[in-house]
Amino acid sequence: MPKSAFVAIIGRPSAGKSTLLNALCGAKVSIVSSVPQTTRNAIRGIVTRPQGQLIFVDTPGYHISDKKLNLKLRELVLQSLPDVDLILYVIDATREPGKEEEAIIGLLTKESGRIVIAINKVDHPEARPLFVEEFVIPRLPDAKRIAISATQGTNLDALLDALFLLAPEGPLWYPEEIYTDQEPVFRIGEIIREKAILHTRDELPHAIAVAYRESSKRADGVLFARFDILVERDSQKAIVIGRQGSVIKRIREEAEADLKGLFDYPIKLQLQVAVDPDWRKSDSTLSRMIF
Repeated sequence: MPKSAFVAIIGRPSAGKSTLLNALCGAKVSIVSSVPQTTRNAIRGIVTRPQGQLIFVDTPGYHISDKKLNLKLRELVLQSLPDVDLILYVIDATREPGKEEEAIIGLLTKESGRIVIAINKVDHPEARPLFVEEFVIPRLPDAKRIAISATQGTNLDALLDALFLLAPEGPLWYPEEIYTDQEPVFRIGEIIREKAILHTRDELPHAIAVAYRESSKRADGVLFARFDILVERDSQKAIVIGRQGSVIKRIREEAEADLKGLFDYPIKLQLQVAVDPDWRKSDSTLSRMIF
């Protein structure tokens, strides 16, 4: 029997979880940004090797905060852990372990038999992997530790080998050529959000959300998709639109360019900016966006 496991990727914000997921899958599965907590959903990526299949669930960065959005994201992390076979704990070797690291380890102390720790960013000149090991070893002594660089691809094969070693026997849940099971509408919306964050991160990184409106496919195979970019104030709307529509045009063009490499049919986007002052405080809105 081949090996088969669902693997939750957990870590504090900006530890490099999404970059690692994309590197393992060999394709863009999760959007990446320098803004902490860019990931707002449990993103699935699939890696199939001769040993079997690993289905990764990239969770939002574990952040301690009482704000409703952060509480919702933390709840998503907690919900992911009981439903998986293994846990991949990603630690940023360039930062001193803090209260989020202590909180994460508090969640994982009873799970050490199914944990692999990836000490990430070891290629960075400020990396201190031995310092991280000194922090981790007394707290999770039984967990396998591997120093990696997600951006450079360092030791990723060794990381996969360690996960397959712990994985139980089981069937392949997905065809070998599949690297994600995300719905196209979700993937398109995430790419739009990535570009919107990229071009507005200095002014309003966390004030942006993307909501799907409608889509239709023409006879020539082109998919037309309409999305709203949600902001909280009229002044933020002006920032996203830009002078004479320059920013939203750039968001649309760059998103369409990325989508060419992800789908085997052309996608044309129609983007509008909508003001919703309460989207980060609304349970119903957050439930539609975070799942």
